[in-house]
Amino acid sequence: MRIRPFARFSRYKIPAVLIVVLCFTICSCAPLLNTAFNNSLPPLEGEQTVTGLSQKVTVKRDNMGIPLIEAANMEDLIFASGYVSAYDRFAQMEGFRLVGQGRLSELLGDATLEMDIYLRSLNLNQVAQTLYMSGSPDLQHKLKLYSDGVNAYLANAPLPMTLKMAGYKPEPWKPIDSVYVFIVLTLGLGQNLHEEINMLNIAQAVEPEKLAWLFPIYPDEPLPFEEMKKLAVVDLKTAANDIEHLSRIASVTNRLLIHETAASNNWVVSGKLTQSGKPIFANDTHLPLTMPSIWQMVHLKCPEIEGAGIAIAGVPGIVAGYNGHTAVGMTMVMADNQDLFLEKLKQEPDGLYYLYKDKWIKATSRQETFRVKGQKTPVTRTLYETKHGALLNNVLTDKPRHELVPMPVNQSLGIALSWAGKEPDHTMDSFFNIMQAKSVDEVLKFTGRDTSVIPLNMVMADKNDIAWQVTGRFPLRKKGRGLCPSPGWTGEYDWNGFLDPSLHPSVKNPAKGYVGTANHRTVPADFPYILSSSWYYPDRAERIAQMIEGAKGYSAETAKAMQLDVYSPFVKVLKTALLEEKTLQEMRSIWQNSEKNQTAENAMALLRDFDGYMRTDSAGAAFCGAFMFSLPKNLFADELGGTDSRAYESLLETFLLAYSSLHDHLTDRGKNSPFWDNVNTPAKEERSLILAQTVLDAIGILEKRCGKDPEKWQWGKLHTYTWQTDATKFSDYMGFVEKRALKSLSGYFDRGPYPAAGDHTTLNVTGYYPGKNFDVWLIPEMRLIADFGSDEPLIGINSSGQSDNPSSPYYDDGITAFREGKYQKFPFKEENVKAQYTKTLTLLPKQ
Repeated sequence: MRIRPFARFSRYKIPAVLIVVLCFTICSCAPLLNTAFNNSLPPLEGEQTVTGLSQKVTVKRDNMGIPLIEAANMEDLIFASGYVSAYDRFAQMEGFRLVGQGRLSELLGDATLEMDIYLRSLNLNQVAQTLYMSGSPDLQHKLKLYSDGVNAYLANAPLPMTLKMAGYKPEPWKPIDSVYVFIVLTLGLGQNLHEEINMLNIAQAVEPEKLAWLFPIYPDEPLPFEEMKKLAVVDLKTAANDIEHLSRIASVTNRLLIHETAASNNWVVSGKLTQSGKPIFANDTHLPLTMPSIWQMVHLKCPEIEGAGIAIAGVPGIVAGYNGHTAVGMTMVMADNQDLFLEKLKQEPDGLYYLYKDKWIKATSRQETFRVKGQKTPVTRTLYETKHGALLNNVLTDKPRHELVPMPVNQSLGIALSWAGKEPDHTMDSFFNIMQAKSVDEVLKFTGRDTSVIPLNMVMADKNDIAWQVTGRFPLRKKGRGLCPSPGWTGEYDWNGFLDPSLHPSVKNPAKGYVGTANHRTVPADFPYILSSSWYYPDRAERIAQMIEGAKGYSAETAKAMQLDVYSPFVKVLKTALLEEKTLQEMRSIWQNSEKNQTAENAMALLRDFDGYMRTDSAGAAFCGAFMFSLPKNLFADELGGTDSRAYESLLETFLLAYSSLHDHLTDRGKNSPFWDNVNTPAKEERSLILAQTVLDAIGILEKRCGKDPEKWQWGKLHTYTWQTDATKFSDYMGFVEKRALKSLSGYFDRGPYPAAGDHTTLNVTGYYPGKNFDVWLIPEMRLIADFGSDEPLIGINSSGQSDNPSSPYYDDGITAFREGKYQKFPFKEENVKAQYTKTLTLLPKQ
């Protein structure tokens, strides 16, 4: 059967205004939308003639729509992967591209203009050009093939309905556009920029000697008092408005566009610990809960290469997975490769100047033009850079529209960003080379040398060996750790090159028989070089070691159990803090005058008996979650200006960026913190008083949400997943009509809420922001396991469906599998491939 591509839908054009009107009646007219979206679905079977192919390509789909793309040669395979990526996720690809280029306002209007200015101020265009030009001719050729495949699809297909509804027509895909997509994901793997902006906000409310208590490095490392002294010589009040408004726009940009997260678990277990005697690999990447998932799953095959795993829509190749010989996966190192430098500025008639080593130097400048949907006249901004990098003050605009829009720039104190990602790099080449590696030794050849722009813990395995390698580019600083923003005018905190890759931590076939990473500190406290000052909580890494070492005959089932595990080691810390005899007696003396006295005692009994598993139906988990939610307000809000202050909001954001003050204050060291006092009262409060009040506040939340009977408290009634599209998330920042229209569509596009087990300390991560809400925003966006002792080693699952079209059966089927802990097979043997992939679309070259 030969299909004329998309013939039926291409005859119709639905005006964007009509769609908006229909949105208001969506509850009763869902079938109309479903028909429109269904008509835009491309066929999954039959034949299509495609200009640009040299030979036939087959695209086979399994019962979840995951494609196996098989070609007769590498060039057709790369071309077809571009075609299929656009087929499944072009709306997502276009979103990534516009974010990377700082052009989102062309799609969404002036509501996102400040975000575009912020992104352009980072000069991602220069980063993209540098990465593209430093890539090999072979890489550039592959990117051209991929873009040709994307454009071949766009030439045959109607626009995705989401773009059509916005009245937006995308440009053809260019090879460098894939680099922009790659950079968007890369930038999110360095959270220091956001962390340091938050610190500047907090530093305006807290003196440097107390600030160190709010930014602990790790449980066993000293608090960074010396690092915070840098801020004592800076008058932040001269730029208070700038810092606050920069923080707001950076925060919303990171929340909606470039997600800065502490992400992922991975581990490899050698054959000496497994039932089969062969290694087992596991990886789950923790990223923001999105609809669709950031990842696609794909199987690629041609005579030169075969591999399956996860891919990014918009970038050719496989990021993590298995190729028939090796399995490779990654987590964030938590590398500190971004530093903020505070610059002294002055405006002269011929331009902007900054002070450096007692000399005034003219800042470099460039003009950027922004086209804004709905506006005839483009917006132009002059953006500046110092020797330390881009001046982020340039996000500040002339007239604020709402709280997310910065106020006019104060040209006295500049905020400049140094980022290691701006150097020439061969990382994208390396990913292609790793796809073809036939042994751990071959993978190490590339990870130890060429993967510089992304700071990752790469773990890998083949049928005999396992290994771990740190990648990335780590600044060597003349002075300081890089945790705190530095005065730029002295030059004493400048970078002095990067750590030689030969000194990056790595291990092959460790004596203990396994290696695992979970964004924790993977090197000793006395490691001679600073990789990070922002390691994540140690809990998940401790649990990985505990479960591997406790297994009797490790197997793929053990790996599954680990990826789905919801035990929190941190519960022991919380029990110690609340149940030690002296503290408990002091809290009881406070509760005895409260009507909630008996309920508080019941809550302590729940905690004492709680097994640490953060299950949805657990009352103990509900109490722990509610307590951690309530503690920030009672512990920190008074010093930071109240719960509505930007300093307090900034502190809340730090809780999931790295090991945080919230947890550290519940340790023995935290008992000595000056924050165990309410500065708004004349008396000096005791720690037990604040803990006792937090217990009562937690009870208030639980009684309101779950009822007065503690036996009926359930974590899943507080803590929930909701899969939301970018349109829903952006609706809060749109105009009234657009906001109402998008909100009315949310029931069609979004899924949830569903009860969620776990939290940010469990292997099965469901991160939420204590002090803000209980909504899950961080999850394992995918799970992969490769058992080299199995006939078919690779299994995995995504966190959403394969398609970004809500009328597709593959839009949300992955959500059910994800929540139920099911895995999909990725067969390599021909007989198993035939059984797995039941739908075939054949792409034929145009004669």
